[in-house]
Amino acid sequence: MGDFHQNGVITTLHNLGQRPLENMEAELESFKPSRPMGLVLPSLFSELEGPALSGIIDELVGVPYLDEIVIGLDRANQQQYEYALEYFARLPQHHRILWNDGPRLLAIDEQLKKLELAPTHMGKGRNVWYCYGYMLASGRAEAIALHDCDILTYDRSLLARLIYPVANPNFNYEFCKGYYARVADTKISGRAMRLFVTPMLRALKKVCGYSEFLDYLDSFRYPLAGEFSMRSDVINDLRIPSDWGLEIGVLSEMKRNYATNRLCQVDIADIYDHKHQDLSLEDREKGLSKMTIDIAKALFRKLATNGEVFTTEKFRTIKATYYRIALDFIDTYHNDAMINGLNYDRHAEEAAVELFASNLMVAGEHFLERPMDKPFIPSWNRIISAIPDILEQLKDAVEEDYREYAK
Repeated sequence: MGDFHQNGVITTLHNLGQRPLENMEAELESFKPSRPMGLVLPSLFSELEGPALSGIIDELVGVPYLDEIVIGLDRANQQQYEYALEYFARLPQHHRILWNDGPRLLAIDEQLKKLELAPTHMGKGRNVWYCYGYMLASGRAEAIALHDCDILTYDRSLLARLIYPVANPNFNYEFCKGYYARVADTKISGRAMRLFVTPMLRALKKVCGYSEFLDYLDSFRYPLAGEFSMRSDVINDLRIPSDWGLEIGVLSEMKRNYATNRLCQVDIADIYDHKHQDLSLEDREKGLSKMTIDIAKALFRKLATNGEVFTTEKFRTIKATYYRIALDFIDTYHNDAMINGLNYDRHAEEAAVELFASNLMVAGEHFLERPMDKPFIPSWNRIISAIPDILEQLKDAVEEDYREYAK
C-alpha cells in the first residue's frame, strides 16, 4: 500500500490500491484521439527464449489503447529475426521490429559512423536510441512508454500506470519514471540501487557540497528503474549514454531540459522481479561490476559539467565516505528485512559494497585519464541536421526488412 509522502523535488504519484485496471484502461482509450500512445521494448534475442517475454506479450495482447509497439532486437541473425517476426505476430497493435544487426540498419549505422555520430557501444542505450528514432519517423505516438523484456512478474497494469501521467492531456508532465519495491524470493533485491547509487549520492553530497543536481537524483525512489515514459517531443533533444549509465543519463538530460514540475515518478507495481545480474567479482566488464563503473562515470561527468573539479585525492575521499555510508545502510536493510520476515545475507551485501567501493576508484581513474570521452549518443536533432532524411531512411529500412522477411 502506498502513502501520500512527497520526498524531494519530484512529484510522486502513488498506488493507493483503489482503482480497477479496467477503469484506467478505459480512460486511457479516451485519451487516444488527442494523445496517441506507443510502447518501446528493447530486447536481446535471448529474451525471446526466456520465461518472461512470453508472459509480457500475453498481457500486451489485451491492451486496448496502444497505437504502436516498437521492438528493438539485438544480437539476432537472419533466422532469429524471422523467428522474432513470428513470435510477435500475435500482437494486434501495429508493431515493427528493428533488426539492429541486419544489413539495412547496419548500413545506416555505418553512415553515422563516418560522421562520428553513431553510438559507440553496443547495448541497451543504443537499442533504445534507434527505437526512439523510429518512433519519431513513424509519428504514430505522442506518449511513449518503455519497459524491459525480462520482467517475470509483469501484468498490464504496470504499463497503464507508467504511461498515464504523460498520456493524460490534463497533466503537464513531459517525463515519468516508474518505481517499485524490489522484493522477490523472500529477499530484498536491487543491490545496485540500494548498495551503490543511494549511498553514492549521499557521499557525493558530503564531499562535493550542496548540489541541486544531486538533490534532484536523490528525489527519485528508484533512479535505476528501466521503466519510464515521455512525450514524443522530448526525444528530439535527448542525448543518452549507450552503456549502463542509460537511466542516470536520461534523468540528467531531463533535469537539463525541463523544470522539475514537468517531471514525476509513479508507483507501477506491488511485486517486481526480473533477471538478476551477477556481481562479477572477477571481471569488471560484466554484471553489476560493469554497471556500477558505468553509473559512476556518468555521475562524475555530469558533476564535472556543473563545475565540479575532481582529483585522485577527491576520489579517494568519495570512496571512503561511500564505504562508511553503505555499511550503515546494510544495518538498515537488515532490520527492514527482519521486520518483514525476509532473508538477508549480510556477508554477501558487505562483499558487494567492497567491490563497489573499489569500482568507484576505477571509474574515477577512467574519468581522469579520458576527460574528453563522448559518453552520450548525439540527439536526433543533431542527426537530422547532419542527414536531413535520416528518419525516412530508418523507417524505410525497417519496413523493407518487414516486407522481405515477414511470412
